Amino acid sequence: MAETSGDTLAAPLFNRLCLIGIGLIGSSLAHVARQKKLARTIVAVDADPGVRKRVAELGLADEITETAERGVEGADLVILCVPVGAIGEVARSIAPHLAEGAILSDVGSVKCSVVADVAADLPAHVHFIPAHPVAGTEYSGPDAGFAALFRHRWCILTPLPDADPKAVAKLEAFWVGTGANVEVMTPAHHDLVLAITSHVPHLIAYNIVGTAAHLEEVTQSEVMKFSAGGFRDFTRIASSDPTMWRDVFLNNKEAVLEMLGRFTEDLTALQRMIRYGDGDGLFDLFTRTRAIRRGIIAQGQETAAPDFGRPHENGDSK
Repeated sequence: MAETSGDTLAAPLFNRLCLIGIGLIGSSLAHVARQKKLARTIVAVDADPGVRKRVAELGLADEITETAERGVEGADLVILCVPVGAIGEVARSIAPHLAEGAILSDVGSVKCSVVADVAADLPAHVHFIPAHPVAGTEYSGPDAGFAALFRHRWCILTPLPDADPKAVAKLEAFWVGTGANVEVMTPAHHDLVLAITSHVPHLIAYNIVGTAAHLEEVTQSEVMKFSAGGFRDFTRIASSDPTMWRDVFLNNKEAVLEMLGRFTEDLTALQRMIRYGDGDGLFDLFTRTRAIRRGIIAQGQETAAPDFGRPHENGDSK
């Protein structure tokens, strides 16, 4: 585990960084890689001509190309910033074009399926090191990115057992250079952790907003007008990119279903407390969960201010 110093590196870690997919994460990586001089040359790859045009207007990359095969040529670091469901296809298309000794990574929030889709098709001279920066906003596209997105957030690396330690250390240094803290764990453990900390909360958010939308007794205007902080925060989570989250749930179904089972059991217990007036049980539960929230704030992963996701003046949030 490493923690960032936040300083710009004296010399670039990589000669040629290729980012495939220029959405929120890809554009944020382009911003911070240029700002912190993490790579001499930044190559942006995106199949969408509108995205490529906007990347050029924003000056996010030194080179812009439509085809991933061309973009990865000569790159010593390639990061797949596409939805999880597309990672395998992209990896197979670029595999014959990857330079000897290149590091191939990704930013997907599911890791076991990524390993299964990618590892077998790569040449032996390529270092495949999956990664997941636990950072983001509900915005997407090249305009959504900003250099501070990864600052003081965690990036999880899930190297395979035979991974080259030097390559892992170099990728870790890259993420430290972005401002992130780095943790290393197995792909399976990552998927279990993220199922409860990210995937299930998003699923609950999508569901509760959908429930409100289907209530015949409550009009849509009333839902919007009287949204208190709790429902307002749910709508923020539920506005995230639908393609990305569809792929997350389909590719991490085992861990998500396991966590949903446990959540359902706990929800049933909570229903029982309310039904039978168990005030002491409710108080104890809320006290424990309040302590977890305070722990998240103490670790610097959230602010104590009730900002409801509104932008911060210092640019740390979108």
